[in-house]
Amino acid sequence: MGKGKVYLTGAGPGDPKLITVKGMETIQAADVIVYDRLVSPALLEYASHSAERIYVGKAPKDHTVRQEEINRILVEHALQGKTVTRLKGGDPFVFGRGGEEASVLREHGIEFEIVPGVTSAIAVPAYAGIPVTYRGIASSFAVIAGCDLAGKDKTSVDWQRYARSQETLVILMGVDKLPLIADNLLHYGKPADTPVALIRWGTYEHQEILAGTLSDIVSRVKRANFENPAVIVIGPVARLHEKLAWYKHNAQIELQ
Repeated sequence: MGKGKVYLTGAGPGDPKLITVKGMETIQAADVIVYDRLVSPALLEYASHSAERIYVGKAPKDHTVRQEEINRILVEHALQGKTVTRLKGGDPFVFGRGGEEASVLREHGIEFEIVPGVTSAIAVPAYAGIPVTYRGIASSFAVIAGCDLAGKDKTSVDWQRYARSQETLVILMGVDKLPLIADNLLHYGKPADTPVALIRWGTYEHQEILAGTLSDIVSRVKRANFENPAVIVIGPVARLHEKLAWYKHNAQIELQ
C-alpha cells in the first residue's frame, strides 16, 4: 500500500460560506478529516458519509489533544494510504501550527498540500465593520498571538515599538492576556484613549462586539464576562465599526 496525502486546509473564520472552493474540494475528497474546535460543523456535512471524522479541538486553557498526538494521527492515517484533510480554523499558517505539521509530514516522506484559508485576523474585524487598514488612519497592521504572551520581562513582543506605532494591532487568542497587553502598551506610552474593540464568535450569527479604550477595556471585559474566542483590535480603526457596521447579526454590548 502506498502512502496517502495530507491537505492542511484553512476552513476560514467561522461562517462556512467563507471557505475557499479548493478547501471545500479537500473536504469532499477526504477519507479522514481531522478538525479543530473553531471549524464550523456545517462544513463536515460536505464530507463523504464514509469519511472518518476526528475531533482534535483545543481551547486556550484546555489542550485535550496535544500537538504531538495530532501529528501522530496525521502520519498514521497517511501511511495507511488514506487522503487526510487537516481542517483548521482560519488559515493553517497563521498561528495554526500548520508549519509544524508540514515539517513532520516531510520528515516521514508524506506528500502534503497547503490550502490557504481566510484568516480571522482580517475577516472577523471586517464582519464587525472594522478595516484593519484605512487610508490616512492606518497603513499597516500587525497580528499577534495572545496565547504566547508572557510578562513584561519575558515577552518576545516589542511592546515599546507597538506603543509608538500607528499600525493596527490585531491580537488573536488574547482575551485572557488583555490586562498584560493593555499594561504594556500604556507603560510604553500608547495613549489611554486609543480605541479598542473585541469581537467574539466573529462571522457567526451570535457575533458580539465590545468596544472601549485602552484605559477602560479591561474593566469592561470583566464586567461583561467577555471570553474567548475573540479577536482584539487596537487602534483608531476600531472606532469605525460604529460607522461601517454592516453584518445583520452584529450585537453591540452596552454596559451600564
